[in-house]
Amino acid sequence: MENVYKGAETREIRFPLGGIGSGSIGLSGNGRLVDWEIFNRPNKRSFNGFSHFAVKAEHAGQVLDARVLNGDMQAPYVGEHIRGGPLHSGYGFGPESQTMAGMPHFQEVEFRGEFPLAGMSFKESAFPGNVQLLAFNPFIPLQEDDSSIPAAFFEWELENTEQVPITYTLCLSAGNSLPTEKVVYQYSEIPEGQERSLHMIKLGSNQYDSEHPQFGDITIATDAADISYQEYWYRGGWCDNLEMFWHDFTQPGRMKNRQYREDETPMYRKDTASLAAHAELKPGEKTKIRFTISWNFPNMNNYWNPNPTGHNTWKNYYATLFEDSRASAKYAFTHWERLYGDTLKFKEALFSSTVPPVVKDAVSANLSVLKTATSLRLTDGSFYGFEGCIDDTGCCEGSCTHVWNYAYAMPFLFPSLERSMRNLDFQYNKREDGRMSFRLMLPVGRERNNYRACADGQFGGVIKAYRDWKISGNTDWLRSVWPAVKQSIEYAWADSNEDKWDPDRKGVLEGRQHHTLDMELYGPNSWLSGFYLAALKAGAEMASFLGEHAASDDYNRLFEMGKAWVDEHLFNGEYYVQQIDLSDKSVLEPFGEATVNHYWNKELGEIKYQIAEGCAIDQVVAQWHANLCGLGEVLDKEQTRSALKSLYRHNFKSSMRHEANTWRLFTLNDEGGLVICTWPSGVSRPAIPLTYNTETMTGFEYQAASHMIQEGLIEEGLSIVEAIRDRYDGEKRNPWNEIECGSNYARSMASYSLLQAFSGFEYNMVEGMIGFSPVQSSDGTFRVFWSLDMGWGTFETSPGHARLHVLHGKLDLKVLKLPKEQIEAIRSIRLDGVDLAYRIDGNEIHFAGSNLIDTNSSLAIELRS
Repeated sequence: MENVYKGAETREIRFPLGGIGSGSIGLSGNGRLVDWEIFNRPNKRSFNGFSHFAVKAEHAGQVLDARVLNGDMQAPYVGEHIRGGPLHSGYGFGPESQTMAGMPHFQEVEFRGEFPLAGMSFKESAFPGNVQLLAFNPFIPLQEDDSSIPAAFFEWELENTEQVPITYTLCLSAGNSLPTEKVVYQYSEIPEGQERSLHMIKLGSNQYDSEHPQFGDITIATDAADISYQEYWYRGGWCDNLEMFWHDFTQPGRMKNRQYREDETPMYRKDTASLAAHAELKPGEKTKIRFTISWNFPNMNNYWNPNPTGHNTWKNYYATLFEDSRASAKYAFTHWERLYGDTLKFKEALFSSTVPPVVKDAVSANLSVLKTATSLRLTDGSFYGFEGCIDDTGCCEGSCTHVWNYAYAMPFLFPSLERSMRNLDFQYNKREDGRMSFRLMLPVGRERNNYRACADGQFGGVIKAYRDWKISGNTDWLRSVWPAVKQSIEYAWADSNEDKWDPDRKGVLEGRQHHTLDMELYGPNSWLSGFYLAALKAGAEMASFLGEHAASDDYNRLFEMGKAWVDEHLFNGEYYVQQIDLSDKSVLEPFGEATVNHYWNKELGEIKYQIAEGCAIDQVVAQWHANLCGLGEVLDKEQTRSALKSLYRHNFKSSMRHEANTWRLFTLNDEGGLVICTWPSGVSRPAIPLTYNTETMTGFEYQAASHMIQEGLIEEGLSIVEAIRDRYDGEKRNPWNEIECGSNYARSMASYSLLQAFSGFEYNMVEGMIGFSPVQSSDGTFRVFWSLDMGWGTFETSPGHARLHVLHGKLDLKVLKLPKEQIEAIRSIRLDGVDLAYRIDGNEIHFAGSNLIDTNSSLAIELRS
């Protein structure tokens, strides 16, 4: 793995191990098990009792050394707040003993991470052996259920570096986070075959019935051949439990079991259980030992915004797949080789891409959002997301449409989950006249949120429906959502539109326009009118395909009229601006006294929170969407390129040291980034301008960087990506947690679009078409990962050759687009060695009929050098 972190670089690392919508456990940079977000809500900076791995080495009946499998805890060492902690803990008492920082541990630790795989190595001069860890949870595109298993997978490798045989004991201890009354632990052994069995300890409680939100269990398991265990650590006062565990563990030989009756209650701390695997290794010999921590907390409830009427709970999707945590552990071990093999295949395909390493880093790292508490799967498997997470709660509910607009990973990697978001949105968020709420209320079916519509969220939903149709080729699905899509477009000029977006049907948004920066713009601007134009253009194509030609013609007419107006009136010769007279109070008055009071700066006689003549990061975001979805031109190409050049020139700060940032501080000191909005020299800056204007939010930054690369501004785009990932270096911030409104922020998945920017990836599965127009390297070689609804694989090109390879699933290919110079150089095309008939039309290769490329099959193109 390329990304290696040592020493202080490991301080902020929390690598999530868990399933999509099933929660996760964090593997910290020094090997601790932290951020136990398995209880249906975020749980940042948490630890679950004394949970940890430990190892000991014995020879001739004598313990040579015993250590916790952690590295040094990084400073500070004063201690921190512990939620619900007892007296004599927290800030001013040093690190909590449950961190295991005070126990013998390893001096040299390296953390290696290429999501979805994490690796660690542990070395210590006093320990007779080398220890390696591979940790993961399956992440397999198009296999959403196998990627949603509620478990963390650990594979340890032990190597005997001594000249004598050594018996190693690898022990997993896990705390029981459940209520301390009626505690029930249960060891069980399940035969897996003639040669191995699965050994498990289930940690549970009988305090609550099966429908209670706190009902559930945790299981620790191994398929090691030789094991011992301790169902309960010693119960006592003070530090008795840890004292006794270490006493027991450091004795020669095996763990001795301890049990308590169900009606016996721990005195102070909650219980802990330990499961140990034993292996005798000859000098130089290695072995691997596998463990899982699995969980099942089936009952989700809306704790953040309870339903005032009706029910408030539902079952997690994973609970419909697995009866309890033992069932998911059994599934994990039964299918381990396949799950790991397919995960590794994806990881290697992604990281084999020849895009710059920082791009692979940015793309892969932010896929981790799907494995955190930001993501949920509802009872039927549908996907739901917060915007991000704060310490104890999801941050900003409702699969917020204007935030998830930017999240381009799931549409390609798990397209059925992405379509489920459209289904929920159009079914539950649409008002009768087409107005869309931009936050989905849970449980589904309750009264929708009645806040005004969000322009970028509403029209972004149309664009996403178009994109998801093209990714899947599923026209039946399009027909099912089309009536809602159509209403969503036409709400722009509906008489009932309280915000008066386009009452005169000009193809340009005016009136009051709510947006993702949490306020409203008044007056035409390319940012939100661009979304409208893209929705009109997408709607015209969808309507035409479905035979609604009158609607298609109407949308096209509005699009052409609006595009011409925006390009002519909102481009100032350098970039796009907002058309507004900030001194004109009458702009606000049609929307009521509350709006006037909120937006009018009485002291200066000026409208607040506007762009006006500023250079805004999202001024041409609609063209980025259009490029990614195959929509074609939405804003003038040359003006768009000029706007992106201006955005980089004015908004990219190589250092924030001399910048005044009155908003949230995501970039500090000599760190660099692309800020939301600037007002260049000679341009009037509003006294109270656009919200968040001096912030650097990674999802916006990736959007702009990707768009720059699409338009040939490669160095500029790359410098933005490099600035972001320099901020997330492991020491200052977690490389697998890009923050915005909280942790694990969904918008950061805009980074996935960088793959399309470098590969020029096109797709239209309705017509069986994919295409590539890569940014070539100096030697003419290029390789990139791609994924669509039916399959995924790689595309590669080199002098004399091009190859489209399907690694998983299948691809029904009718048309392949390539750069003109490659099209003109084609000598032959073969599918698994068999010549294919084809014809050339411009930059398109048309095949006779369809050609089904199956798993591990390739389309090989020979080119004249």
